[in-house]
Amino acid sequence: MSGPEQPRATLSDVARLAGVSASTASLAFSGAGPVSAATRAKVMDAAAVLGYSGPDPRARSLRQGRSGVVGIVFDERLLFAFRDPVNIATLDGIATGLGVESNGLLLMTETGPAGSGIQSAAIDAAVLMGCSPVLDSSVVALRARGVPVVSIEGGVAEGVVDVGLDNADASERLARHLHDLGHRRVGVITLATDAHRATAPVPASSFGAISTAVTADRLAGTLRVFPFPAVHSAGYNLVDEGARAARVLLAGPAGERPTAILAQSDLLAVGALKAADELGLEVPRELSVTGFDGVRIDGLTAHDLTTMRQPAAEKGRAAGAAVAALIAGEPVESVRFACVFHRGDTTGPAA
Repeated sequence: MSGPEQPRATLSDVARLAGVSASTASLAFSGAGPVSAATRAKVMDAAAVLGYSGPDPRARSLRQGRSGVVGIVFDERLLFAFRDPVNIATLDGIATGLGVESNGLLLMTETGPAGSGIQSAAIDAAVLMGCSPVLDSSVVALRARGVPVVSIEGGVAEGVVDVGLDNADASERLARHLHDLGHRRVGVITLATDAHRATAPVPASSFGAISTAVTADRLAGTLRVFPFPAVHSAGYNLVDEGARAARVLLAGPAGERPTAILAQSDLLAVGALKAADELGLEVPRELSVTGFDGVRIDGLTAHDLTTMRQPAAEKGRAAGAAVAALIAGEPVESVRFACVFHRGDTTGPAA
C-alpha cells in the first residue's frame, strides 16, 4: 500500500531553501528581472532539491485573466485543412503577426454541433478560418463568451474584425478573361456551399442559399459575366473532389459541354485538369481551366495555371496583428486585400 501523496512544493518553499525572497525566486524562474547568475543558480538548485518544476501555469492564467492561447478554428478535419497550401501559409502568417505575446496556437475543428468545442476552450481570442459554412454560429458562441474574434474572409459580422479578400472582383476578372477569349459555355466548380459539404450540382435556385461567404462571393463575381453557368460544388478543397465535379460538368456532348471551367481554388482546378486528361481533352485547345489562390502545387500538374494570386501569408499576418491588438484592448478595423491576375497556359480561345 502506498503512503500518502506528498504535497507539491511551492515557490515559497524554493525561496525559503534558497535564502531569497519569493519575488526574487519568481524573477529567477521568469528570466524577466535583474537577478544575478549566482542567485538564479541558487534558486534552481533549491527547486531541483524540492522537485519544483516552476509556477503552475493555470494559477498564472487565473491571476492574469488570460490563457496566453489563441484558438484557430477550422470547420473541417485537420487532415483536410492541412492539404490546402493557403491554410498553411495563412497559419504561418498568423503566428508571425501575433509576435511574442501569445504562448501558442490551439487548432480547433468545429465538425460537430456548432460551437460545441469553442464554448469551453481556454482561449484569449479566436481566428475563424475562411471558407467556413458555420461561421455565423461560431461567432455567436464566441461573442457570448466575450472572446475577441477575427475572421479570415468571413464577411461582415457584428463585433468581428474581418481580414477580407476581393473575391467577387477577382473572380469577375477571371470570368472576363475567359469571355474575352470567346468562351460562352462555362462550368464552375465551387468550394463548399454549406455545412453538408455535398459534392453535387448546384441549381441556380440555390445560389442565394449558399452559406459560405467565400463561395458565394466568388460565384457572384463569375455571375456578373456569365449569368447562366453550369455549377457543381466540391465538398472539400481537394484535387479528387475537383476531378469528380469536372467529370460531371464535362459529361455532355461536345457541342453542349463547357469550353471553360472556373474552379474556385487551384486544388480544384488541378482536379479539373486531371479529369480533362482522363477524357482526352487537350488544355487549352479544347478546354480552358482557371484556378484561384496562386499556390505552388509541385508534382500535381505540368501546366502553368491561369489563376488569381492571393496574399495568403499577408492575410495571416494581418489577422495575427489584429488579434494581438484586440487582446491589448486596442481598436482594430477590418482590412481587405487584393488578388493579382496571373495568365498561365491553361486558358486559350474557345474552340
